[in-house]
Amino acid sequence: MPSTLSVIELTQKLLAFDTINPPGNEEDCLLWLCDYLKIQGFEVSKHPFGARRMNLIARLKGRSSGAPLAFSGHLDTVPLGSTPWQYAPFGGDIVDGKIFGRGSSDMKAAVAAFVVACINQREAIRAGCGVVLLLTGGEETGCDGARALIGDPSVDLPRPAAVIVGEATANYPIIGHKGALWLRCETQGKTAHGAMPELGINAIYLAADAIGKIRSFEIGPPHPLMKKPTLNVGTVRGGLNINSVPDHASFDVDLRTDPSVVHPALINRLQNHLSDAVTITALVDLPAVLTDSLHPWIKRVIDACQPLHAEPITPRIVPYFTDAAVLLNAVGNPPCVILGPGEPNMAHQTDEYCDVQSLAACVALYQRLIGEFSQPG
Repeated sequence: MPSTLSVIELTQKLLAFDTINPPGNEEDCLLWLCDYLKIQGFEVSKHPFGARRMNLIARLKGRSSGAPLAFSGHLDTVPLGSTPWQYAPFGGDIVDGKIFGRGSSDMKAAVAAFVVACINQREAIRAGCGVVLLLTGGEETGCDGARALIGDPSVDLPRPAAVIVGEATANYPIIGHKGALWLRCETQGKTAHGAMPELGINAIYLAADAIGKIRSFEIGPPHPLMKKPTLNVGTVRGGLNINSVPDHASFDVDLRTDPSVVHPALINRLQNHLSDAVTITALVDLPAVLTDSLHPWIKRVIDACQPLHAEPITPRIVPYFTDAAVLLNAVGNPPCVILGPGEPNMAHQTDEYCDVQSLAACVALYQRLIGEFSQPG
């Protein structure tokens, strides 16, 4: 067989690519990974979705007629931030049992882990139902790559029996996440000279009134697992110069929801709450994801994860979104677990790292899940 990279070597190779989003630039990283996967026996389909932007679908087919197991991972990362890094953000340095680099926890180490696990389990995969890797760009800015992937009628999307999303969970199985609804709220006024404000209509005042109203807006009751939906005004814009009455202003709202919240109905309720003085446009609309914790496959995943944790595993969700919000409905709504080696509190942080022991444990965990999935019956 062709020589293979260890999970550390593969993680370091992926970390060496600058895939900061914006602008993304996942192409070089995914082209390299495409060649590597081909050498390892995968069938790979490239999916460009913009200048230097790319997704990949990689398959190891099995001899069984059943649906495959899918792994989902993104290769873009957030920017480095303004705080200086102690370790090279693209260096993959290993210090005190940690591998450092932008994207190490979120989530290049997980991509390396499931690639290595699949390579190590090639024979079991081929004897079973196969695996498919859904590798995307653009996740950090609202699942742009996944959205482009499912929106392209020429793409042969898989219909997997189950999906593992390798986001950072410190190898704890997560059965869902909140939905994300990002809205732009705009107000329109009338410009005038700043010395004669009575001749204008101040759009910033209208936006300020709307922001005051939005603080009392109730999204919905608490969810048993996801708790209370949240709302945050994250940005405000308005005005061109100090001595003019601004005729336009806007503010952006980040709402995090549970599966009971219907987003179009929520927008209509918010529109009525704010009145017609505000125009609302959806920027990102991602549904919540939740798989029944009693699903047989989820129970098997929990059993596999339990030896890695001292306390009994209980159903948990995370507040951040993943590509599963876009992909699951398009691939038939299979059961889904979010499970990866990264440290949740390291995502988007300066000197981001992934624990090396956690990474090695995740490879073994993925291999066990692949092996159990591939067994007949």
